[in-house]
Amino acid sequence: MVYVHLAEGFEEIEAIACVDLMRRAGMEAVTVSMTGEKSVKSVRGIGIEADLLFEEADYEACEMIVLPGGMPGAKNLGEHKGLVQKIREFDQKNKWIAAICAAPMILGREGLLKGRKATIFPGMENHLTGAEAVRDRVVIDGNLITSKGPGTAMEFAVAIVGVLKGQNVAELLEKDLVMYEK
Repeated sequence: MVYVHLAEGFEEIEAIACVDLMRRAGMEAVTVSMTGEKSVKSVRGIGIEADLLFEEADYEACEMIVLPGGMPGAKNLGEHKGLVQKIREFDQKNKWIAAICAAPMILGREGLLKGRKATIFPGMENHLTGAEAVRDRVVIDGNLITSKGPGTAMEFAVAIVGVLKGQNVAELLEKDLVMYEK
């Protein structure tokens, strides 16, 4: 199971593309509201009904934490003490954490990027504290996946599928979605 976290002001494309592609790949992708209510508003005011509240989530059963970006969504995720504690625990246990757009700033602030390669929304590289900031669209380093923004959301989601379900499943998904016609 993968938890995709939704805070007020999340970036729609990044959250929904991840859930959509993971579900297409047969994965259990679950949206988790960080607001105390199941209804969460995106950065453009689109209301999404989350599957679970943070307080209902079982992180022992969770394989990966996904952090969509958007502002103030990423800032709101980073201010949620319970989520930040789960992120730290996942890193200590070498469990997967994926962050896109502005959300990698949470990983930088928490010291999880030291000695690793990472990417973030262009112009926010100073938030990748301790990391080697790279310009790649998606970066996998150890148990962390980072990506640049809305335009890289499908590649980010395919990378998630690849690490959890295998590269063959990820390649079939890319083919089915006509992501890279050869």
